[in-house]
Parts: sequence; structure tokens; C-alpha cells
Amino acid sequence: MGSFKSDDEGSDLGLARLDRRDPMLLHEQVAAEIRRAIAQGEASPGERIPQAKDLAAELGVNTNTVLRALRVLRDEGVIEMGRGRSIRVTDRPDRGAVVVKTKELVELARRHGVHRDELITLMLELPGR
Repeated sequence: MGSFKSDDEGSDLGLARLDRRDPMLLHEQVAAEIRRAIAQGEASPGERIPQAKDLAAELGVNTNTVLRALRVLRDEGVIEMGRGRSIRVTDRPDRGAVVVKTKELVELARRHGVHRDELITLMLELPGR
């Protein structure tokens, strides 16, 4: 695994080059590698991570592949992409997974005619903590 350092921008991320024989799509591999780095504490909430072009060079992929992965992570709530080239870690990847699954649940409920209020009621009625 290589270590990454950008010019005063972003945290060190120990990113591995991607395996092109892996059946997982490249942008999903990039997102997984960034999630792993964040989960292992190589970048904490509030810290900047390297720009897409620098991540692409480190991982040996096209910048557009990295940008696609960053959009996935942004949609999960793991990172935020500010104006210009600023990319910051906003949350842990495990919380991002919950956000993704919640969006899937809301979409499933919508397809089956269950409104948001009904879904919330169903969730509150579930046994739990």
C-alpha cells in the first residue's frame, strides 16, 4: 500500500492501486479504498483529502473515475465537495452506509405507496432500543 501526500492540501491517505481484474467497477473500488482510509483514521471528519487528479494519479485511474467515486461518497454523506477543489471528510463510512440504506428504504416505500409519515410510524413501532 502506498502513502499519499499532496502539496499542503489534504491528509495522507494510504491508498492501494486498484485491481483491474476485480469484477467490481473501478469507481466503486476507488470509493471503497477511500472509505477504508477514512475508517482506519487516515483522514478524520473535518480534514481535507487530496484533489481528484492527485487521487487518480495515486490509484492509477482516470480523474473522471475518481470524480464519480467522490460523488458516491458525497451522496453517502462521507465527504463534502466545496467550491473549487476542496474535499473534506464529513463523517465515518459506516454512517454513510446507513444513509445509503435509508435512501433505499425510502425509495422502496415510495414504490409501494407508503408515504414518509407512514414509514416513520412503522420505524417507530419496530422493537429496538
